[in-house]
Amino acid sequence: MDILGIETSCDETAAAVVRRHPDGSGEILSDVVLSQLDLHAAFGGVVPELAARSHVTTLDRLVKQALDESAVNLAGIDAVAVTSGPGLIGGLMVGLMTAKAIAMAADKPFVGINHLEGHALTARLTDRVAFPYLLLLVSGGHTQIVLVKGVDDYERWGTTIDDALGEAFDKTAKLLGLGYPGGPAVEKAALGGEAKRFRLPVPMRKDPRLDFSFSGLKTAVRQMAEEQAPLSQQTIADLCLAFQTSVTASLDDRISMALQRFSERFGNESKPALVVAGGVAANKAIRATLEARTAKAGFRFVAPPLHLCTDNAAMIAWAAAERLAAGLETDEFNLAPRSRWPLDQAAAAAIGSGKRGAKA
Repeated sequence: MDILGIETSCDETAAAVVRRHPDGSGEILSDVVLSQLDLHAAFGGVVPELAARSHVTTLDRLVKQALDESAVNLAGIDAVAVTSGPGLIGGLMVGLMTAKAIAMAADKPFVGINHLEGHALTARLTDRVAFPYLLLLVSGGHTQIVLVKGVDDYERWGTTIDDALGEAFDKTAKLLGLGYPGGPAVEKAALGGEAKRFRLPVPMRKDPRLDFSFSGLKTAVRQMAEEQAPLSQQTIADLCLAFQTSVTASLDDRISMALQRFSERFGNESKPALVVAGGVAANKAIRATLEARTAKAGFRFVAPPLHLCTDNAAMIAWAAAERLAAGLETDEFNLAPRSRWPLDQAAAAAIGSGKRGAKA
């Protein structure tokens, strides 16, 4: 089964062709991603109108490139998949209209994919992870702990009640004059920080809920920065290290409780997996802490390659292949984009969550 995937939910324009073999394994035949990072850097974040225009001008070329690199022509494609939410509504519309046009012209099935499901199932493409497993999604727009029980079967255990973690990194970096994107900038600055100079609170520590909160931590950084003004490079590094340390401790606390809950429900004799996805998963301090925590709890730590943790079309194509293999229905051509689309639609909305236009 060969699937053409398209992703335009935020500031990456992407197209890919993925093959699902009869034994359930997957193969990426092509994976083309065009980042808009330079386009938005001057604004300190993604500008929705600019993102949509860039998708319009580049998507057709990327789809052609993905097909050419895969050596599969359009007639050989079994279905066309596209991110239909959540994300920036303008970008989603560009991807949807393009995918619908291709599917209609080629007389192929059409599948709209939840962007979060793409992240949730990527580890099955890269590592053939068996159900059930835990997913920690940490990105610019989402911070969630999700129980992945099967295709189209998800149970959200925790989410952010205010800022997503990637957003908190970006805002902290902007506050300290480190530029965009903030995650790599804060991590780099933290390498030169002194560990004991500043101490910040650990959000939600020991809270029985598995939710996250980073808005107060961001405020604490701002207050400390104002007290230390004007900021030297060393002070900036020390603040970055304190912020990163607090974030890492918060994730460790939340995940420790989630792993315990999973073990109580399913056991861990078969060494189940904690899958980590999203751009923030590239942070070395966070990864090291999570790897240590999972090993201690008897779990397997799985993080797909970084280029498959951030926005890409291969995960969208793979999610469609998984859905089709499971016998789930394809979509009609009147499918509309959804700027908000929870993966677990039975979960109650968290206070302050569900911000529109969030980057995943």
